[in-house]
Amino acid sequence: MPEGPDGAIDKQVVGRRLAIATGDPEWQSFRAILVAGGKSNLTYELRSGAGSLILRRPPTGALLPTAHDMGREARVQRALASSDVPVPRIVHLDADGRDFGVPYYVMEKVDGAVVRDQFPAGLADAPADRSTVAEALVATLVALHQVVPQEVGLADFGRPAGFMRRQVSRWADQWQRSMTREVAEVDRLVALLGEVDFPEAPGAIVHGDYRLDNCLLRADLDRPIAAVLDWELSTLGDPLADVGMLLFYWTESGEPLPVLTPAITSTSGFPTRREVAERYFRDAKDRSDILPAYVAFAHLKFAVIAQGIAQRTRAGAMAGQDFGDLDDEVVRIATQGLERFDNKEV
Repeated sequence: MPEGPDGAIDKQVVGRRLAIATGDPEWQSFRAILVAGGKSNLTYELRSGAGSLILRRPPTGALLPTAHDMGREARVQRALASSDVPVPRIVHLDADGRDFGVPYYVMEKVDGAVVRDQFPAGLADAPADRSTVAEALVATLVALHQVVPQEVGLADFGRPAGFMRRQVSRWADQWQRSMTREVAEVDRLVALLGEVDFPEAPGAIVHGDYRLDNCLLRADLDRPIAAVLDWELSTLGDPLADVGMLLFYWTESGEPLPVLTPAITSTSGFPTRREVAERYFRDAKDRSDILPAYVAFAHLKFAVIAQGIAQRTRAGAMAGQDFGDLDDEVVRIATQGLERFDNKEV
């Protein structure tokens, strides 16, 4: 893994903060190693004589409004620490950017694997094991949506009323801010979703980007989800937004491979998207009739995210990571969203 770029972290200041937070002076000196794979916030593993911790900070360069909220990530993880949703413990938070100019937080390093393109040896080797992992992934999402926000100090974490209407508007606005050319498919998706009468839902804690590689996995198939990560888009809102996002990421066997996200769910043992949805609704209120609209919204959301990644990559704000020309991928994502919306598919 490459060493973190100069200026991304003030190691002297962070070292002092961690020495105080942990009570261990070994943290006054550490290495910062960029964890490859992150396309939004930057993630670093900090290594010292005291062990390893994980630091998260926004990308360098100009940021879109409301994006990359470090305080939000840390707050929800602290709130869920006593729930059935596994999250890393927060060690230090600088929500105001006082330490070195940008907000960041540091959390414990949880043992587990981030699985993107293939499972490491000894983890879900058999198709039946991968089915178990999928089951646990959905069960963890159900557990998240069953947490009562008021009981964990998150009553004011979002505004559930009108959530999906605002989400469509927000991501349409983000598209206007990040677009570098007209894309008719994105514009049509925005127009179609603007006409959907999304039903009001009781406010649940919504992750915002729930997928397999935003979780750490362990070999213990009784509890394969070691931790849920990447909470920057979390809020209170409609839980079906999370289901739609999970299904967007869920590539099936024989489908085109996405450029920016893994397609490991296309391998043997993983259920279909329809089966994933059926598993979720087994333990949750069934609103599956409108689910294709949430899946289409997930396509809009990720088309905008892809455009933002392209913009930051061109500006050199992704710590040296280069994801290539993403123009065709933005079109592909939006087109797929239109097809699933028109065909009422998940």
